[in-house]
Amino acid sequence: MMNVPEAFSSSYAQARGKFFAAAVAANLAVTSHVHPRAGRDGEALAMDVVLDGSPAAERLLIVSSACHGVEGYCGSGVQVFALHDEEWRKKVRDQGVAVLYVHALNPFGFSHVRRATHENVDLNRNFHDFNKPLPVNQGYRTVQSLLLPERWPPDADNAAAIADFVQKYGAGAFQSAVSGGQHEFPDGLFFGGTQPTWSNRTIRQVLRDHGRTARKLAWIDLHTGLGPSGVGERIFACRDDKAAFARASQWWGGNGATPVTSIYDGSSTSAFLTGLMWMSAYQECPQAEYTGLAMEYGTLPFPEVTQALRAEHWLNNHPEASADEARQIKQQMMDAFYTDTDVWKEAIISQARQALSQAVDGLSA
Repeated sequence: MMNVPEAFSSSYAQARGKFFAAAVAANLAVTSHVHPRAGRDGEALAMDVVLDGSPAAERLLIVSSACHGVEGYCGSGVQVFALHDEEWRKKVRDQGVAVLYVHALNPFGFSHVRRATHENVDLNRNFHDFNKPLPVNQGYRTVQSLLLPERWPPDADNAAAIADFVQKYGAGAFQSAVSGGQHEFPDGLFFGGTQPTWSNRTIRQVLRDHGRTARKLAWIDLHTGLGPSGVGERIFACRDDKAAFARASQWWGGNGATPVTSIYDGSSTSAFLTGLMWMSAYQECPQAEYTGLAMEYGTLPFPEVTQALRAEHWLNNHPEASADEARQIKQQMMDAFYTDTDVWKEAIISQARQALSQAVDGLSA
């Protein structure tokens, strides 16, 4: 088993290299879906896929990283470690489950230290039927100009206006307004888009390629940025379905030790969201019983994460910013979504190993 810190990386290119090396060491093939843009350092970008197990397996576990770009620094580490983990791989084989590793759902954001895709879209708000009217986020209309002022850092008046909104409507309403997703401001935060992104189309193809033979399908999508530092909240990632929630709770709840939370009943640190990526599992693999989980690892307090998101988004809208300012903002973004300490990484891997093992037990029950 590899040393935990060695599984993590300081750049997308390094992470991709480690993922390939882990696949080679495990004697597994990599399928690469090449992205149309280049990375921060001119490197090639791709959504890379590795299948560990039979292509005809009836029980399939998907483990995905970098839905929100920069969050891939955590998710990639989990995937690289798992591919080197012989105890885990033996358990998977013995229980007749196949594991599909999807490395870098949003490779552009991963490389460029952005949460959004190259289309400036939040991938986890992009899975809508775009032939129908899109949800309207009234709260975001109110706070858009406050979140992204013309100058950065924001002045005291801006901070006071946001504080007034929170005082008037509550912290929960502010979080929902900011992060709930919106489809009206293409240059704004948490933009859900008006058409499917490259990543949306590509992950759907991956699901069609690998998920159509599964009778039981599980999906663990790895995220960071919400909750206490190093704690992995297990967020229900299915439709609002009581049977599916009961199944997820039985698999991952640890008899109450690690409760599964939900955006549908308000128990999650996440706001209620629409256009979620894992809804594609129902559409592309309709034959399978689907059970999903978002592992959301905490980093910094929510106000600091929000401030980092605002700064990075402002930077994206202001390419004339100085090089020093850009470096500071990008480091702020990294710190908000990836805690580069051995203690944090050990906590991430420990909880991931538990959740992965529980998923295999659930699938094979």
